[in-house]
Amino acid sequence: MVARGYTTGETIVARATPRGASALSIVRLSGPDAVAVANSVFDGKSLLDVASHTASVGFLRSSVGSAVDQVVALVFRAPHTATGEDIVEFTCHGGDVASDEAIHLLTRSGARMAEPGEFTLRAFMNGKVDLAQAEAIGEMIHARSARSGRISISHLRGDYSTELSGIRGQLLELLALIELELDFSEEDVEFADRARLEVLLNGATLKINSLLDSYRLGKAITNGVRVVIAGRPNAGKSTLMNALLGYDRVIVSDIPGTTRDEIEAVVTFHGIQYQFVDTAGIRQTVDVVEAEGVRRSISSFGSADILIYLTDVSDSDFDEESDYVRSIKHSNPDLHVLFVGNKIDLVKEGGRAKGFDWMLSAFQMAGKESMVTDLMELVERTSIGSVAMGDEQQVVTSQRHQAHLEQAMAAAERATSQLG
Repeated sequence: MVARGYTTGETIVARATPRGASALSIVRLSGPDAVAVANSVFDGKSLLDVASHTASVGFLRSSVGSAVDQVVALVFRAPHTATGEDIVEFTCHGGDVASDEAIHLLTRSGARMAEPGEFTLRAFMNGKVDLAQAEAIGEMIHARSARSGRISISHLRGDYSTELSGIRGQLLELLALIELELDFSEEDVEFADRARLEVLLNGATLKINSLLDSYRLGKAITNGVRVVIAGRPNAGKSTLMNALLGYDRVIVSDIPGTTRDEIEAVVTFHGIQYQFVDTAGIRQTVDVVEAEGVRRSISSFGSADILIYLTDVSDSDFDEESDYVRSIKHSNPDLHVLFVGNKIDLVKEGGRAKGFDWMLSAFQMAGKESMVTDLMELVERTSIGSVAMGDEQQVVTSQRHQAHLEQAMAAAERATSQLG
């Protein structure tokens, strides 16, 4: 059997733990000859005779009989294994020397090096996991937060697949009723209850729509959210950045143009990583270095998920900036822009506050957790919307899944119009 260039009838071997110094390292084999190949280099109890899911202690020996390492051999016999094939795992001492030598011996004895992801591919090909669960393994390995890990485990457990199966079941029942009606269309018998058809189609549509809505949350949890802080010089961008981080990451000065390059730092809030970027103040300048910083600031908008455009409301001509921000929104329709007024501590109460999404004093935010939380909640709402936080097993994290769900939604909407 061949899939994507992988021949699943061969016995494969690979390191199952990262390279480098460690207490232990694991070398894994999978395939029809895994036990025989492992036994050919193992000096201890015959692995051909041991029961499945048992451990044996012995030595790995080279062709000339010299010991390579003392190992624990774990034998797992098909079909009750992760890949559906025979599996043997050698637990070696840590570091690269022992595991590299073990792999060298095993490849000389009949195994071949596994391709990237081939163990998971074999699990999928042999029906041990479905495609969503196979992808969840990769998501778990690359999880960037505990929350991302919980969603990956939920997908690996099959919760997400169960949700998709439920939608498929509703659509198959709908299809069966319609086909039955078509087969007996000339008979004076009505098999399909129109109300039942609408219930099935509406139920599937609601579930698909719910999954689509969850993608904003899934994307944010998986990839993080990039938040660019921009504005004119001395608008308080660096002060705001330091307040959000809780420490002085950026130099703050009254001298305009202090920040000349992008400065990045991560804030984790409710299990999502927000990559904040402080940028150079946007203005016309003859300073070559500062001008390059301004160019980079404007260029950074293209990679941002959210732009916080900060304005000094104590500046008498700040109103001019609203037109500039509107032009940013117009030229970047997918960019979420938060128009934030800063330095409200320098204006009289009831002063100018129109047209802003948020008003604050970045200087007063320093050390005030509640004020930071309020702003972060605004950023969170802007990035993920009002998606429910509880049903993490139903969060879509894959762009490919989102595209397929959009196709399913389009088909469901066409069906709804036909029923109407």
